[in-house]
Amino acid sequence: MIDEENSAAAVSFTSNGHASTATVANGIVHRSTEEVEIPVPWGTVAGKWWGSRHKQPVLALHGWQDNACTFDRLCPLLPDDIPILALDLPGHGKSSHYPKGMHYYIFWDGISLIRRVVNYYGWSKVWLLGHSLGGALSFMYAAAFPDEVEGFISIDIAGPPARDHRKQAANLGESIDRFLRYETLPESKTPSYKYDDAIDVVLAAYDGSVDLQSVEVLMRRGMAPAPASSGSEGFCFSRDLRLKVALMGMLSLQQVLAYAERIKCKVLNIRAVPGLHFDNPDYYPSVIETMKKSASKVVYLEIPGTHHLHLVTPERIAQQVTDFLLDRN
Repeated sequence: MIDEENSAAAVSFTSNGHASTATVANGIVHRSTEEVEIPVPWGTVAGKWWGSRHKQPVLALHGWQDNACTFDRLCPLLPDDIPILALDLPGHGKSSHYPKGMHYYIFWDGISLIRRVVNYYGWSKVWLLGHSLGGALSFMYAAAFPDEVEGFISIDIAGPPARDHRKQAANLGESIDRFLRYETLPESKTPSYKYDDAIDVVLAAYDGSVDLQSVEVLMRRGMAPAPASSGSEGFCFSRDLRLKVALMGMLSLQQVLAYAERIKCKVLNIRAVPGLHFDNPDYYPSVIETMKKSASKVVYLEIPGTHHLHLVTPERIAQQVTDFLLDRN
């Protein structure tokens, strides 16, 4: 709820002269959004639609174990004529969890989910915006359907992180056993916390990538009241615990580069500095350079900030995102 005594209308202008109206309350920018639910075979996929419902939106995809609120501080800084549909990926936020017995293969699942959403709305062409995992999904979808993606923005990732195949092989058994333990965990054993304690847990887990205010933004969709069977009146995290072991089925650098060769559309890649650390120092530049050979346009920017710079310091990238999305010629 907006405190009217401490709120005021704010108007920002882009270099192209487009106005973006929003409300500022206690230093936080707000804009009205609409909750959406998209039916899928296992339940629903939830999302937040920013802006006009009469214009096709940019499809926005969050990072691993985050949710649609990751864009809550960036979207209000964009012009009103750029609608955004920010989704909660399966098992995240308000979206349905997978049924028991199903694994999360987050990169492959995500491509299929984007396709479901595109088919649901009947879109023939799409623009994508993604952070981390969401950026990798945008990359993969653009490679899978190169003639149907007009452009995408990736924030602090080039494509799916390239993993060492020996580490993948060594960790597989442990990953499967962890997954099965989470799957059989009774609801009464679901960890629950007081609100402040839950915020502290998340803040520590992100290890400096987010600040306190950003965690509170993420937890708007990232927490839910603890189930009655737990006997707690506190909160639990809404994401599926099985997502903690969802990194099976990763790609090698050679595979990532093969997908990069198929991308034809416009690309804006924003790399945070220092941002996310990647084991292979060749990963990021090699993916960018490979895309440049086939993509119609690749803009690569390095901007100071943490891995979650779009959430912690959105003002640093809002103009670049706006300019890219308005340049649709």
